[in-house]
Amino acid sequence: MRQEHKKLLRLVITALLVALVFCGSKIEVVLPLSVGGYSRFHLGNIMCALSGILLGPWWGGLAAGLGSALYDCTNVLYITEAPITFVTKGLYGLIAGAVFVAVFRRKATYPAMAVSTVCAAVSYIIIYLAKTFFYNSMLLEGMSASAAWVATVLKVPSSLFNGGVAIVLAPLLAFAVLRALRMARLDEALDPSKQ
Repeated sequence: MRQEHKKLLRLVITALLVALVFCGSKIEVVLPLSVGGYSRFHLGNIMCALSGILLGPWWGGLAAGLGSALYDCTNVLYITEAPITFVTKGLYGLIAGAVFVAVFRRKATYPAMAVSTVCAAVSYIIIYLAKTFFYNSMLLEGMSASAAWVATVLKVPSSLFNGGVAIVLAPLLAFAVLRALRMARLDEALDPSKQ
């Protein structure tokens, strides 16, 4: 495959993953909370991890961050957080991709992809809960520290659920997509070491 074709294919797959992250974030169940506003279950984290695994840290982080930030721009509840989401969800894809590339050398096994997703999910949950405590609760809402803790703790179950679902499903999807790309002889376009 020529170099120009590899670059074009990588760009097309990145754009596709931006769209999948956006759509995965749209598939949600919003739960109203008495303290701290709302919480939601969604499929966006699966697609963020998938982006990192398929595209590597930089392109995967870009796809995860951009797709999530675009979702925020279409929802009045989240529009002001779009720049923060770009960074935090971008880190989700970046970490999944970095672990998969640096530690596992892109070996397409379920355990390698699952561990990569676990690292990304745990990192994201910590960052998200810190943002909820400091930014959403204390800065925006003006809550006391104790009320901010309550609001943050209420986000833990949905965060763990979203992360757990991503840990199970992202590697399965990645395995299937990588297998299909390998059978079509398109997988080398995703491997930066072969470019």
